[in-house]
Amino acid sequence: MKIHEFQAKEVLRAAGVAVLRGEVARTPEEASAAYDKLGGELAVVKAQVHAGGRGKGTFIEEPEQHGVQLVRSADEARDVAAKMLGNRLVTIQTGAAGQTVRQVFVEEGCNIARELYLGIVLDRAVSKPVLMVSSEGGVEIEKVAEETPELIHKEHFDPHFGLQAYQVRKLCQKLGIEGKSVRSAQKFMQGLCKVYVQQDCSLAEINPLVVTAEGEMVALDAKMTFDDNALFRHPNIEAYRDLSEEEPAEVRAGEAGLSYVKLEGNIACLVNGAGLAMSTMDIIKLHGGEPANFLDVGGGAKTEQVTEAFRIILDDKNVKAVLVNIFGGIMQCTTIASALVEAYQTVGFNVPLVVRLEGTEVEQGRKILKESDVDIITATDLTDAAKKVVAAAG
Repeated sequence: MKIHEFQAKEVLRAAGVAVLRGEVARTPEEASAAYDKLGGELAVVKAQVHAGGRGKGTFIEEPEQHGVQLVRSADEARDVAAKMLGNRLVTIQTGAAGQTVRQVFVEEGCNIARELYLGIVLDRAVSKPVLMVSSEGGVEIEKVAEETPELIHKEHFDPHFGLQAYQVRKLCQKLGIEGKSVRSAQKFMQGLCKVYVQQDCSLAEINPLVVTAEGEMVALDAKMTFDDNALFRHPNIEAYRDLSEEEPAEVRAGEAGLSYVKLEGNIACLVNGAGLAMSTMDIIKLHGGEPANFLDVGGGAKTEQVTEAFRIILDDKNVKAVLVNIFGGIMQCTTIASALVEAYQTVGFNVPLVVRLEGTEVEQGRKILKESDVDIITATDLTDAAKKVVAAAG
């Protein structure tokens, strides 16, 4: 689950990790009042959307406006917020359609001496979290990793004991941080690592992380995502969920207990098992098609869930064909066949449907389809299915 920058900073502030003062505004008047409340000469108005690259992003209706703007008066804060709120911000992560800005974060300015990068993710290869730092703050870390990987420094840490002081000193030495800034770095880095573990984060990224002219380390930005499967332990974090920032079809699928991710292609996939779903998407692309979604109905899906899955993928106007690829291990092929018939009768298929069934009760499942009025294209194996669905979609 993703959260907004201002929410991430609330989490960090509560844990004692240094962040700047700021106020959330949902109207231009609130942005003006927030500037006055902060009381400084300089403030920053930041669009709040679940996407990176806001500083370089532009608005569809205000192409000269960026997602992060410096302001020096309450009137300027109000005017900038008015241009942002209700407008769609386009960044490298939103796609051409952009995302609607429903709130802005008005934050105090600071005296920046250096900009750094800091991020924590789980390194599955060693089953430990890894803290990554770089001198290239404010730049996409993917670009740094591709062009200058030697500028990224890493330290793995045990989640039970946290990041150790000697590890902080090693990283500071590599970053050229000295004096009182080392003490500030130790408090910041150890605090962030503690938050990452205690709150079941999947990502904690500070970019840029700044060292002020006074030698203090402060989070100028904050991006945090959380393990959905652990949210039952963190009702305070779950309360941060903003459904308006999520794809409606994905929310709908989640409520039905389905694993669904919307993509930009035109061939819908309904598969049981995440690995098989990935393979299905790969083979569609191999034969010249583009998948419209990732959809794993799971091994124990009921007829109602499968029917809802068909409704979701058929509601996508981009879909030109559907591929059903089922290997009946835990799930029985008869369940999918029955759901296919029911979905056809209740929802109706207006695009070609290719079906490949194998596994438990496959013959009975094929018989159900054959004796029904469902208009399907059958496939003998996965390659055959991919070729047929790509041809049907074209």
